[in-house]
Amino acid sequence: MARLLGLTPRQVRSLARGGFLRPGRGPRNTYRFSFQDLVLLRAAKSLDEARIPPRRVRRALRELARSLPRGRQLSDVHLLADGERVVVRDHERLWQPESGQLLFDLSVGQLASKAAPIARRHAQAVRRSQTELSGEEWFDLGLDLEAVDIAEAIDAYQRVLEVNPDHADARVNLGRLLQQQGKLDEAARHYREALRRSPRHATAAFNLGTVLEDQAQTVDAMAAYAQALELDDRLADAHFNLSRLYEKAGEPQAALRHLRTYRELVKQGG
Repeated sequence: MARLLGLTPRQVRSLARGGFLRPGRGPRNTYRFSFQDLVLLRAAKSLDEARIPPRRVRRALRELARSLPRGRQLSDVHLLADGERVVVRDHERLWQPESGQLLFDLSVGQLASKAAPIARRHAQAVRRSQTELSGEEWFDLGLDLEAVDIAEAIDAYQRVLEVNPDHADARVNLGRLLQQQGKLDEAARHYREALRRSPRHATAAFNLGTVLEDQAQTVDAMAAYAQALELDDRLADAHFNLSRLYEKAGEPQAALRHLRTYRELVKQGG
């Protein structure tokens, strides 16, 4: 396991004593790690490579494991190095696990605040005018609006589909935004329709897997991830999610196979 994660046995033992892992014990008193432990060990390895002080890594991961909101998996968040700080990002917020302090992503926030009035005015002007936009023009407008106004972006993608019902990318983006709003059935419908109209759309299959997971349909989610990998076997996140689900299903060999592939793809930048 240590070799798989790129850690030495000594590093694993040191991290296991850091207070953020919950390993069991196997034959000869060896450590037996859960999948969540593997996620934390992988994060510790990445932060060490970013030259974050080991003491700070252990403290941050300990606080993250303790304070992660109920229902949120460690695989749902990304750990970043910001100078000598550890920062956690998910789709909702940016924060420091050591202090719990919420942070503001200035680069994204400043750009969005400047772009918002322009994008909204453009969308409103288009609706008032007599000019008919093409599906691609509505799609491009939807992309611009995503960062500043989700409701406007949803409207733009819906208009794409009115012009061109076969626009699979618009269906996938619309499904993703609906999924973020908790409208899981609608999101799944758009992902399935995108696959029906564009059977080789790997992202549609992957996103369908995520929404099925949200609906606790584990077997169907695994099938969707497998379909995504049949279409594009370099989808690292699909390997990671399948690894996690195989681990939960009690199939450690399949879990490790997908985790190993995930690690290789990340190493290659895949």
